[in-house]
Amino acid sequence: MERFLCIHGHFYQPPRENPWLEAVEIQDSAYPYHDWNERITAECYAPNTASRQLDGEGRIMGIISNYARISFNFGPTLLSWMERHVPETYQAILSADRLSRQWRSGHGAALAQVYNHIIMPLASLRDKQTQVQWGIRDFEHRFQRFPEGMWLAETAVDTETLEVLAEAGIRFTILAPHQAKQVRKLNCGSWQEVSGSRIDPSRAYLCRLPSGRSITLFFYDGPISQAVAFEKLLNSGEQFFTRLASGFTGYRKHPQLVHIATDGESYGHHHRFGEMALGHALSQAEKNGIRLTNYGEFLKLHPPTHEVQIIENSSWSCLHGVERWRSDCGCNSGGNGSWNQQWRRPLRDSLDWLNRQLETCYLEGVGEYLKDPWEARHDYINVILDRSEDNVAAYLLKHSQRPLDGDTTAAVLCHLEMQRHTLLMYTSCGWFFDELSGIETVQIIQYAARAIQLAEKYSNRPVEQGFLKRLALAASNIPGQGNGADIYTRAAKPAMIDLIKVCAHYAVSSIFEEYGDETQIFSYRVFREDFQKVQSGQMMLTVGRVFIQSSITRKSDRISFCTLHFGGHAVNCGVRSFQGEEAYLTMQQEVTAAFHQADFAAIVRLMDYHFGMHTYSLKNLFRDEQRHILQLIIAGTLQEFEDKFTSLYETSRGLMVFLREAGMPVPHRFMATAETSLNLQLQSTFSSDTVDINRLKEVINEINSWHVNVDTVALEFIIRRRLETVMAALVAEPEHEQHLMVLLNLVESTADLPVAVNLWQVQNMYWALLQSMISGLQPADEATNAWRSRHEAFKNLGQRLYFNLPAILETAQGAL
Repeated sequence: MERFLCIHGHFYQPPRENPWLEAVEIQDSAYPYHDWNERITAECYAPNTASRQLDGEGRIMGIISNYARISFNFGPTLLSWMERHVPETYQAILSADRLSRQWRSGHGAALAQVYNHIIMPLASLRDKQTQVQWGIRDFEHRFQRFPEGMWLAETAVDTETLEVLAEAGIRFTILAPHQAKQVRKLNCGSWQEVSGSRIDPSRAYLCRLPSGRSITLFFYDGPISQAVAFEKLLNSGEQFFTRLASGFTGYRKHPQLVHIATDGESYGHHHRFGEMALGHALSQAEKNGIRLTNYGEFLKLHPPTHEVQIIENSSWSCLHGVERWRSDCGCNSGGNGSWNQQWRRPLRDSLDWLNRQLETCYLEGVGEYLKDPWEARHDYINVILDRSEDNVAAYLLKHSQRPLDGDTTAAVLCHLEMQRHTLLMYTSCGWFFDELSGIETVQIIQYAARAIQLAEKYSNRPVEQGFLKRLALAASNIPGQGNGADIYTRAAKPAMIDLIKVCAHYAVSSIFEEYGDETQIFSYRVFREDFQKVQSGQMMLTVGRVFIQSSITRKSDRISFCTLHFGGHAVNCGVRSFQGEEAYLTMQQEVTAAFHQADFAAIVRLMDYHFGMHTYSLKNLFRDEQRHILQLIIAGTLQEFEDKFTSLYETSRGLMVFLREAGMPVPHRFMATAETSLNLQLQSTFSSDTVDINRLKEVINEINSWHVNVDTVALEFIIRRRLETVMAALVAEPEHEQHLMVLLNLVESTADLPVAVNLWQVQNMYWALLQSMISGLQPADEATNAWRSRHEAFKNLGQRLYFNLPAILETAQGAL
């Protein structure tokens, strides 16, 4: 009896981009990382590209990609972020799919996904089709092949969705066992009821569709999948393997496929070191004669012998079908037992109403320009993937009825963007959790706001008021949050950005930043046409004119500005669309003259006169730049505090020692000073150009002597980055002995700190360097001994990094 094992990971994060900036802004809750995408990448997505294979003592024997050995899908919106921000991890994922094709008879590990994780049974047919076509095209763009399978968000399914998949050429998808209704052998026999998760998950099933098409369905092993997600099965790789192996049974005579499906974040984010448990289980499976496979390969080897009918409108995470995304069905994440989710229905109804209004706006707006508006929307994914001038021009040439000028080009692209955000506002995460004012729901409300903004720019329809009237029926559980309309007014309306606000950001930040002739500010390009800066003491004045264009919609404007900086955080800025050269020069001459006369009150009056109510301050900066500038402003004050704490500690240290030796408790204020000073010194040591190892050891000894607390989160991040920097220098110059010794001293010194440093990246680089050195060995003991002798420090470093070097070298020598 053949035994096959397939583990599927659904890797996905809710979109977190600001809908106007097309970028994820800083999220303090993800500290010390910039945002949650970055943090989860460090905890899960990256570690699964290089999972550790450990010996019985927890030392590293090898490093290998989990992705190449499992089945996986990544949300396209997540991959888009990864491509820009963590390209090494992104490329490792693509490489894993290529490697899996070599291992699995040409069948890749990667599956596509419906584009932005909407609940397909609740979507219109046209939206279903766009989601599938965008998902396929995004996959082809990244993985350079057509996807055999496609993951459905929440595995939510109905027959129409399967029809759309089959029509698009998708061969299979994966469902939960409780989504199967009845089965029978192909072309014969009576139907057997299997509802209630009674289906045999160890084979593939054919699902015949009303159109005459068909699609293969896999139903994952429910109990084992649940154990991974909720029963701490990943606490032990051996335990994980044992549970997987228990899925095989002797009474089945056909080739068996044990397969599970969970959120991919289980392997490292939800369960720390889950990626190592996964890697161990996969290795143990191979050692025990179980063949690792993926769905495409298994389907090729063992086509369906049975057919299945599904339970309509069902999903993997709602016992009530798909009600979790439109009603108060009782499914929630358990955040507060007194809350209800009655807000789900009016939120869904509001967005459905808005979708219909936006559809009309779209057709009215592009009908005279595009040959087929809906085909153009389906094909718009090609613009989303490549917004270069040439590609956008080629897209418009393909779909336009006639050549478009600059204004009509911007109008058409704005309407297409309106449709993109209409789809994004249905992202499932907006309904999944417990509270209307949660960040996931606010995110989809902001997508709706962006679509409304674009619609009202080009339509006479008062879309926003009708939407708010309906959204007001959705009530928050939290006193003070109000209803959906309140949340829209408080969280979405102020977030709206136009070209004037982009210029305000540029004008205010130009006080603190040196911009060139062309500047990229998130999804906007700013071209400087005129700029003057004058300064007197702490006071500074900037006056300028810029041309700003959206890289997304090509909407543009020429804008003038004037900014007065009083020093510190006090900034006053005026911005308006360019009114002509004469008006601009008049404003420039008047405010400059007033500045030279130190008549700052007159400047403020002139700004009010020339710019009206279009005035801005540091509060109007985009969040990341605002944070950066505020750090610059407070840097001097922080340094004063640091100097004072250090001085206090140095002055009182002798007294503190005497008090301790005399048996008297050291006063808390003395200890607080010591803790602050020593933490600052430690962070400063690791952040300096050259780490003073002797000074580092002294500070560590003092920390241990006084038993003060260490800011482990901040310090771990600083130490990790420093070690990675030195390790990268060693990789670049392997024969540079100083790099090696500095790194070894740093690793040895930090071992005495009460900080568990994440050495993942350092270990990866060491492993790559080790492999390159091993490849130069000759098949003789003398050569191996010589290598060990010449690289004693390198060997010591490896042992400090928890590698089992003797075993690794012995294995390598045996392979030569």
